[in-house]
This record gives sequence, C-alpha cells and structure tokens, in this order.
Amino acid sequence: MASAVLDTPRRQRKRPKSSVGWGSPATYFVALVVIALTIAPIVYIVLGGFRTNSQITVDPAGMPHPWVWSNYTGVLTSSTFWTEFGNSTLVAGVTTIGVVVIGLMASYVLARYQFRGRGFMFALFSAGLMFPITVAITPLFLLLKDLGLLNSPVGVILPQVGFALPTTIIILVPFLRAIPREIEEAATVDGCGRIAFFFRMVVPLSLPGVLTVGILAFVASWNSYLLPLFILSDPHTFTLPLGVQVFSSQYSTDTAKVLAFTSLSMLPALLFFTAFERRIVGGLSGAVKG
Repeated sequence: MASAVLDTPRRQRKRPKSSVGWGSPATYFVALVVIALTIAPIVYIVLGGFRTNSQITVDPAGMPHPWVWSNYTGVLTSSTFWTEFGNSTLVAGVTTIGVVVIGLMASYVLARYQFRGRGFMFALFSAGLMFPITVAITPLFLLLKDLGLLNSPVGVILPQVGFALPTTIIILVPFLRAIPREIEEAATVDGCGRIAFFFRMVVPLSLPGVLTVGILAFVASWNSYLLPLFILSDPHTFTLPLGVQVFSSQYSTDTAKVLAFTSLSMLPALLFFTAFERRIVGGLSGAVKG
C-alpha cells in the first residue's frame, strides 16, 4: 500500500519537453514564400540572359529554349564591361580596406581607453546610422567639387568610408571590449607595448568582426549607385551600377542582352556575400554577445 502511494507521484511526473523548438508548418510556409520572392527575380534575370527577345515576348516566365549563350559572351568580350568591373573592384577594395583599418583603430580606442568625451564620441557614431548618404548628397557634392575630387574614384571612396564607419564601430566595439584585461596585463608584463599588443593580439582576436564589417563594406560599395551617379561623369570612370544604367539605355530594345549584363554585374557581390554568409552571422552574433 505504501509503495503504491510512493509510486503515484512518479507516475504523474511529466517528461521534460524538448528544448529544441522546430516551429509550426505555417512558419516554414512563410519562410519558403519569402525565400521564393527573394530568389525569383535573381533567377529570372539570370535565365533571361540565356533567351532571345522573341522568347521573352512570347513567354516571359518560360525557360530558355534553345539556350542562347551569345548574350553573355558578347558582354564578356566587351571592353566597357571589364573597364567598369575594374573600377568597381578598385573602389570597393579600397573602401573596404579603409573601413576596416580606420574602423578597427577607432573602435579599439573607444573600447579600451577611458578619456573625456568617450561616450559622446560613441553616441555620435551611433547617430550616424540615422543619416543615410542621400541626406548629405548635395552638400557632399559641393564639398567634393571644391576639393577637386569630382569624376575621380577618390571622390567616391572617401564618402563611402565615412558613411560605413558608424556600422563598423557599432559592430567592432563589443568585440574589443570582450577581450580580457588579463591578456593585456600579461602582454604588458612581457614587455609588449600598446601598438604591438594591438597588432599581435587585438587584430587576431577581433578577426570575426573584422571579416563581417569588411564583407558588408565591400558589398555596399559594389552596389552603390547614388553616390557614383553624382560624382562620376566620365564613362571611363563608371562603376558597374552606372554601367548597367547606361547599357540598359543604349540597348533598350535588346532586353535579353540587358539582362545578361545585369546578371554579370551583380554576380561578384552575390557570390562574395554567399561565400562569407556564415562569417557575417558569426560576426554579428559575437557583437551582440559582447
């Protein structure tokens, strides 16, 4: 009798539920719809470059039949495309280097040093997130005109670096704050100066955040359209986003060729972002934890 009474609570105990929540079917359905809406335009543009204008007119949503490769080969053999590709690579590469170098050094000072006005400076960079480049495009144009930087890649690179710094500092400061003080103290005891500690310890430990801000800066610079539109006027200095506009205006009647040019223009940034997607997620997660 007593054993039956003691066994009753055990039988009434509920098994602990699994901590892993897989979500409802509705969640997966919404996610699939969002993914389809995101990927569908890209797939349409890429496949459209393998079609002829008559195929697009007769069946806009159909598959290429037959597959036409001349649109892509015509773009790839064009000197204009490769000139604009080189300009975009130059602008995006130098912008990324500038954002990473300046942002890492500024973030290190804000994260590891105590000085008057430190909180105000960090708040000032944070406020920069609320002001897109479209707000300052007119005074920026006048300033670059006075400096003689119009129609020059430098006139595009410098503003892009400046407007990318707020996001960079917001992401990197938590990484640098999370570095234990004990490591810095041990390095100081071993005779490692501040500059040596920065390059030997800070840079390797903050590598996930550095990769994240570098990828974001590269993709944003590659896709930038408004700033080059105002600054660049010589076709030999055009980047690919401007080249797409000029090409679409020049070949407005050849839709398939325009789609091929657009596909090749967005392909580098798309592949770059896809290859380092996990780095971005890991870097942002580390910034939130920090």
